[in-house]
Amino acid sequence: MDLESVQNFLGTTIADLAIKVLAAIAFWIVGRWLIGRVIAIMSGAMNRNHIDPTLTKYLGSIVNVALNIALVLGILGYFGIQTTSFAAMLAGAGVAIGVAWSGMLGNFAAGAFMLVLRPIKVGDFVQVGGLVGTVHELGLFATAIITPDNVFTLVGNSKIFGDTIQNFSARPTRRVERTAQLAGSVDALDAIARFKAAVAKIPNVATDPAPEVNLLDINLVGTVISVRPYCHTDHYWQVYFDTNEAIVRVCKEAGWPAPTPSQLIKTMPA
Repeated sequence: MDLESVQNFLGTTIADLAIKVLAAIAFWIVGRWLIGRVIAIMSGAMNRNHIDPTLTKYLGSIVNVALNIALVLGILGYFGIQTTSFAAMLAGAGVAIGVAWSGMLGNFAAGAFMLVLRPIKVGDFVQVGGLVGTVHELGLFATAIITPDNVFTLVGNSKIFGDTIQNFSARPTRRVERTAQLAGSVDALDAIARFKAAVAKIPNVATDPAPEVNLLDINLVGTVISVRPYCHTDHYWQVYFDTNEAIVRVCKEAGWPAPTPSQLIKTMPA
């Protein structure tokens, strides 16, 4: 092979390679632009349908990664590189990651469902995953809860979504459950009237539904009165403690005796 043939071969090869490189760059630029447009259109559609911004962001990221992988494989195929091995390698890596991160993927799936179905939202007072507290943040993998003693706690979304969810903020009012044990000598009907009047004066007690004060039980000590005012969740503990104070105050002002067990013992003559 003479020098001229070598020069022609190198010139043709370099020219073809340069064209392919330029074409690959053009494909990359156009592909990236198209991917950006697809993500923008998808995000815009989800925003118009009031989909949660966190879910929109993460779904956009997933679609972006998938389309970029497809773009890279397409460019490699244009250069004549066999992409079957790359696809198999990616599939194997996906399986390995899926097995290793099965718990994380479960949390991700549960988080996506929670963001769509919205059984709880930020600011709600809830009982989830064995915890009681206020929802601080909803993530795709975990939910942040601030417990009543001001402890920041993260709970996996799969644990929340797979267990019972109690949302105390879902309804406009919540009922406070208290009881008053009275001595047997106390007039139960008079006590009910006194408790109703006292509870009605407690701040933030709802008038609709009205507080419930009823004769709950009768035992060896005397009568048991249930005292159940309603209030907004934000005022629950204030009404709870004020109700306790109101019960004690009514008993003290009425001069009722302390409830103590009493037994009548009869002895048989010898």
